[in-house]
Amino acid sequence: MKRFNLRYYLKEGISNFFSHRLMSVAAITVIAACLLITSSFSLVAYNLGIQVADLETQSEIMLWVDETYTRPQAQALEEEIKQVDNVETVEFIPKEESLEDYKKQMGDDAYILEGLENDNPLRDGYRIAMKDVSLHQETVDALEKIDGIASTTSKKEFSDKLVKMRSVVNAISYTLIAMLGAVSIFIISNTVKLAMFARREEIAIMRMVGATNHFIRSPFIVEGLVLGEIAALVAFGLEWLIYDYIAEGVVGSTGLMEMVAFPQFALPLLLMMLAAGLVLGSGGSVLTIRKFLKV
Repeated sequence: MKRFNLRYYLKEGISNFFSHRLMSVAAITVIAACLLITSSFSLVAYNLGIQVADLETQSEIMLWVDETYTRPQAQALEEEIKQVDNVETVEFIPKEESLEDYKKQMGDDAYILEGLENDNPLRDGYRIAMKDVSLHQETVDALEKIDGIASTTSKKEFSDKLVKMRSVVNAISYTLIAMLGAVSIFIISNTVKLAMFARREEIAIMRMVGATNHFIRSPFIVEGLVLGEIAALVAFGLEWLIYDYIAEGVVGSTGLMEMVAFPQFALPLLLMMLAAGLVLGSGGSVLTIRKFLKV
């Protein structure tokens, strides 16, 4: 009996899909567009997130050791620095290396620093990379409490901008997902409502002869799932074409940023789109059926 019911649900659901081809195509088009816009912005956020993560590695904190400390004493501070929360990596920078870096930065004017090798006025230091740039100030405050650290230099403004950029992108992504998801459910809901209205007399007869709500609603849920899954596949195919075109033809030619190759996340994206299509399809159908069967 269950096998027969399943066959009946599939048959009726697919039949509903073809009975209202124009509405079905319109629903698939709108839902695919919603999924495409959502996935496109999500991929922009994903690539931007990677770029932000790369930029975060440039948001370093420089520590300068007290000039009265000998080289062994300065190097002994490394273990204490590593114990500070949010410290990712610690690199000791001897003052001789700092002097050479200054010479490279000055270019043709590096001759001004000649002769300072034996009387180097610079200090030994440490280059610190953070785990989370949003905790920049807290990390600096903790490092400055270590005995032997004379001063710190960092680009807190740069870190703050990175954090703000990431927050804005995430907020827009979540807002778009919510809005376009609601639009997709509305479209599927109206498509299923049309199918139920066309079969209202048949549904009324089913209810009079004792058909359960589950038996009545299942074909319409199948129809919604078919609409959602087809839309997901269409959106995925279009997303692949558009992404490759932008990555290779637009961004790649300008060299502004590097985009992750589509095959690297194709399978997870496909699964997420299919899951979204399933949720949207079943969600829109269930909402409509619930209202209809109460009438």
